[in-house]
Amino acid sequence: MAENTTFGVTRRGLLGAFAATAVVAAPTYSNAFGLLKGAGDIRRIRMYSGRTGESIDTIYWIEGEYIPEVLKEVNHFMRDWRTDDTVKMDPRNLDIMAAAHRLMDVSEPYMLLSGYRSPRTNAMLRSQSRGVAKNSLHMKGQAADLRLKSRSVGQMAKAASACASGGVGRYSRSNFVHMDCGPVRTWGG
Repeated sequence: MAENTTFGVTRRGLLGAFAATAVVAAPTYSNAFGLLKGAGDIRRIRMYSGRTGESIDTIYWIEGEYIPEVLKEVNHFMRDWRTDDTVKMDPRNLDIMAAAHRLMDVSEPYMLLSGYRSPRTNAMLRSQSRGVAKNSLHMKGQAADLRLKSRSVGQMAKAASACASGGVGRYSRSNFVHMDCGPVRTWGG
């Protein structure tokens, strides 16, 4: 198991005070890509992993630009924890996750259950469950399975669906929501 690591706001520390107020003042969203353009010139993601003990709370986009070094941190954080493989995560999915988080008006970080999945991990999970797609967007770095203690699966799915920017799967029995930046669609119950 990896050591407990927290990725803080390093270089972006200068913007800390501004960022905190801009996040609070950002408008409510109705579409992840269009809505985030007016989100106070920053985008922030907060997650933790029960698998690795790591957490991340960082601003990944400022004034119209993704921050490459932060995206690398996110790629590492969202790695396949079973194999330690990483891939370049699609920042559009981060945008959906951030927009849904903002819509739910929560300060609690997401619990990341699954980000990137290597083909080997996906095949193993597929052999154990009918709910794992053969060509899962997890293998392309375009999906995340997430949970919040303070929000139900229904509330999370509704917020993600309101973004109208990708796939949203409800997994009520397992208490998580799948968010991806693939075609707009919903499934599950």
